[in-house]
Amino acid sequence: MDVLHRLKPSQLTLILRIAETGQLQRAAQMAGLSQPAASRMLNEIEQRAGGALFDRYPKGMLATPLGEIVSRRAQVILEEYDALEREARRITTGEMGQVRVGAVTGPAVGLIVPAVRRVKAAAPDIEMTIEVGPSTELVRGLVEGRFDFVISRLPAEHDSRDFRLYPARSEIVSLLVRPAHPLAGRTEVTLEELQGYEWVVQEIGSPIRQAVERAFHEQGLGGPQRITNSSSLLVVLSLLEGTDTIAPQAMEVAQMLTVGQTALGITSLNLAEPISVPPCFIIRNRFRPLPAASERVLQAVLELL
Repeated sequence: MDVLHRLKPSQLTLILRIAETGQLQRAAQMAGLSQPAASRMLNEIEQRAGGALFDRYPKGMLATPLGEIVSRRAQVILEEYDALEREARRITTGEMGQVRVGAVTGPAVGLIVPAVRRVKAAAPDIEMTIEVGPSTELVRGLVEGRFDFVISRLPAEHDSRDFRLYPARSEIVSLLVRPAHPLAGRTEVTLEELQGYEWVVQEIGSPIRQAVERAFHEQGLGGPQRITNSSSLLVVLSLLEGTDTIAPQAMEVAQMLTVGQTALGITSLNLAEPISVPPCFIIRNRFRPLPAASERVLQAVLELL
């Protein structure tokens, strides 16, 4: 019925209240109207509908067949309005919505996951997308609008003035080995002692690999020579099993794999001097406002720093 599409929520409410109470005066009070205003509104609605919606009796009003149809549809429309208002309010307050973030491995485990747990405990209807990748791909995705914010390093080809940057934690590199490795459990293991072993390392140019190579070079040593190149954690775990391979990983990843319920029977070497990676930044587009739900996750990340 086309008339319903032209009626305002206040008019639909009046129709529904008259149908519920059978009294124009009572319906007007419930709708926040005076009785004369309600009477005029009802007459206008009936003119648009092309017929009476209610039969008038000395002791009340009763819906006509046309009025029953209009009342039933009015209830459905008002329920949809209410649902729309609730969902809009929840989106604007950050209680629901879609959040898309990206991070390099260490901050993904150490910052993004704890922040998401905290936010979803209070707002479980937020839908999260978390991607892990290298900084170049993450920042490219941020520029293209595929992420709300990322935690990564800013590649040299990007202008920092295009972004808002918040300093994040520095990454520490842990060297994972099997518990039966000859150096496992030793204190103050030196880099020189590590040179002769097999390594499984991220591809050339990755921050962790650069940090490992730089640590060796700063001590006047040649870097690892017997290397398998792989960023796959499954490959890493497979090579650690039953061999003396050494696998550098972000400290947060190493803790997840060696401590607590997620421990997988591997351990970290105790280095004499820590190996650190240049710090990451929390990066967001300077010119693109964040949705409320994304802002909520960002604030949770900042609180964890």
